[in-house]
Amino acid sequence: MIGANGSGKSNFIGFFRMIQQMLEGNLQRYVSKQGGPDTLLHFGRKKTEKLSAELYFGQNGYRFTLEPTQDNRMMYAQEDFWWSHQGDWKIGAGHFETCVESQKNHTLIYKYTVPPIKTWRVYHFHDTSESALVKQRHGVNDNLYLRSDARNLAAFLYLLKERYPSCYARIVKTIRLVAPFFGDFLLRPHPDSPDQIELEWTEKGEDVPFKAHLLSDGTLRFICLVKVLLQPKELQPNVILIDEPELGLHPFATHVLASLLRSMSKTRQVIVSTQSADLLSEFSADDVVIADRVEGVTHLHRVDSDSLKSWLNEYSLGELWQKNILGGRPTR
Repeated sequence: MIGANGSGKSNFIGFFRMIQQMLEGNLQRYVSKQGGPDTLLHFGRKKTEKLSAELYFGQNGYRFTLEPTQDNRMMYAQEDFWWSHQGDWKIGAGHFETCVESQKNHTLIYKYTVPPIKTWRVYHFHDTSESALVKQRHGVNDNLYLRSDARNLAAFLYLLKERYPSCYARIVKTIRLVAPFFGDFLLRPHPDSPDQIELEWTEKGEDVPFKAHLLSDGTLRFICLVKVLLQPKELQPNVILIDEPELGLHPFATHVLASLLRSMSKTRQVIVSTQSADLLSEFSADDVVIADRVEGVTHLHRVDSDSLKSWLNEYSLGELWQKNILGGRPTR
């Protein structure tokens, strides 16, 4: 997905993050952390009275409508399953957290909608500052899945090294393609706190451990991306969403990243938001969705690949984007 700043790419990615929080029973916490209902509603409740969505899973689906309340919460004005053969399956209205779990044993529609949504993962590896959580200690048993900001990266790598050694070896080998100095991770429970672990690594040919803060920002982000895209198949999310993965990456690292994305997309759905012409050029026109903002509204549309054939004989896809042939550029 490509587009200008403010075109709605991050909002699109954020929708998936919100849905996952909703189905985990964390809607009110999510609303509060975002700044309240008026932050989520387009120009606030005076202009947008409600937020509605429908999700399709073949012949099954899930829909909801949220409305703001006077105490700055979001209330379910409607929450339903639906099946193409029988219509709506009412879940309820007037509640503040999802009621989908109450339907778990009452309808098969639950099986085809809720569990897949709960496996979606949105990744955002922008924070590599000194206080970034990926550089801090965390629980050694926090390894069910890689968290959205990679705060449990060391624990997850520790799990892979113990239970999936071939997968772990591929991760290390791929990191060395971009960072030839990298030797290996030093993964061990902390000597003073056996239930805690911290990301440590060594240089090739050396045994002195370094902390994560001695990795460059680009290298640390690349490590996080490699971990997401090379994890064992049984641990992979059904849908992987990554917001601007190219930040801080060397052009060669961007090339390797594109290869990993293409490989993962053979078995999983991968959605990437980017502003990198180099990354865009690694893909075909059929892979691209363009976000344009028209009169304050985000429009998502695909590229007409047939109309670009003559252009692509001379230019890359990234160059065509920079020339504003594809759209998705700032307009007056």
